[in-house]
Amino acid sequence: MNILITGGAGFVGSSLALHFKSKFPSGRVVAFDNLKRRGSELNLSKFKEAGIEFVHGDIRNPSDFEAVKGSWDVFFECSAEPSVLAGINSSPKYLLETNLVGTINCLEFARQNCGLFVFLSTSRVYSIAPLRELNLVQDSTRLVLAPHQSIPGVGEKGISEKFPTDSSRSLYGTSKLASEYLVQEYTANYSLKSVINRCGVIAGPGQFGKVDQGVFTLWVARHFFNQPLKYTGFGGTGKQVRDLIHIQDLISLLEKQIHSKSVFDAQTFNVGGGTRSSVSLLELTNICREVTGNAVAIESEKNSSAVDIPWYVSDISKAQASFDWQPERTVVQLVTDIKDWLLNNKNLLKQSFC
Repeated sequence: MNILITGGAGFVGSSLALHFKSKFPSGRVVAFDNLKRRGSELNLSKFKEAGIEFVHGDIRNPSDFEAVKGSWDVFFECSAEPSVLAGINSSPKYLLETNLVGTINCLEFARQNCGLFVFLSTSRVYSIAPLRELNLVQDSTRLVLAPHQSIPGVGEKGISEKFPTDSSRSLYGTSKLASEYLVQEYTANYSLKSVINRCGVIAGPGQFGKVDQGVFTLWVARHFFNQPLKYTGFGGTGKQVRDLIHIQDLISLLEKQIHSKSVFDAQTFNVGGGTRSSVSLLELTNICREVTGNAVAIESEKNSSAVDIPWYVSDISKAQASFDWQPERTVVQLVTDIKDWLLNNKNLLKQSFC
């Protein structure tokens, strides 16, 4: 099997490349990346050792795809400017060129060269206003979804694919939603086989987390290295909730998807850890203290930014039913795996997280 991965040196892309090269050692696996993301360059030695080809390319430049021209069984589009804060206080040019123009270039390449196009989108395509209007109640450690909701697409299992996307959702979310529409059109007009995954919070060993993207891995790292943190927004209590998916559980789903034949018509799936792996920052703090043995100072900022949301848990029922898939790793396991990665690479990673 020949597999092309854009964003291939990033956290998700590199994890996929290493997994599929191990799974298909005689196949061609290429990681295509511009190396803009901090830490991505550290994966190059791993690629060389594993027999993965690396192409230094940028999806914004159509000519860069000449280096990978040929026949590909699967194209994983993992590249993105993933920050929800991108473009808010500065020009959105790089964001839009990467997440929208880059998608067009990927699709143009895929329609001529690829059997299956797997697009990694984001839960940030869902509109901010209705997410902020959810009926929530507060308990001792988290915000909890109340039984009665007036907004479509929300229930006891979380936010489904039917949740509203028709109002503002951040520049990042808008660029990915527009890209989803393009994937659908290319699939309808050019018989491109494709699937769209709206990913929630992905975390795990190998992720260089930041405040605006990868904050849960950052939370573990700051505890490990005894560095201060801050609860930001919604009163500064740390009770906002997300569901986390371990990178290996995401890979398990993607592997099942590429062997399925019933969902290649640009179907959309919410992908996350679901209710079982939902956690507040306050709860995550307690887990990090137990796993790392360290308690760090945590400041409080009550004010929320325009793109902050108080509660998001992925309803993954459709993906579970379609692929006979279930996330297996708990939040505690996730934190433990990140801690072990930090421990094994302590000297190399300390500067990145401190």
